[in-house]
Amino acid sequence: MTPQLNPVIHAPTRLQIVSLLAAADEAEFAFVRDNLDISDSVLSKHASALEAAGYVKIRKGHVGKRPRTWFSLTREGRSAYTAHVAALQAIVAQSGLSVLPG
Repeated sequence: MTPQLNPVIHAPTRLQIVSLLAAADEAEFAFVRDNLDISDSVLSKHASALEAAGYVKIRKGHVGKRPRTWFSLTREGRSAYTAHVAALQAIVAQSGLSVLPG
């Protein structure tokens, strides 16, 4: 069976968010925003969509008196990301190329 692209993750900004979160246990809102060079509203919108799909957990708290938001991938999110990357690899492999270092 050919792996299928995940429409929730496939949007470029969502793929970038999930990819960044896959490399960490948890990431603070500002870290994700700054690394992806996107606005607060864009990050909030895409993070909410990923949370609604069950792929991202959003945790709110405080550091001192300042409110903070952290993101982490859920188990389902990691699984969906892995499957999506496999689907991308399968598509690219048809050309004889690879998205993996060779």
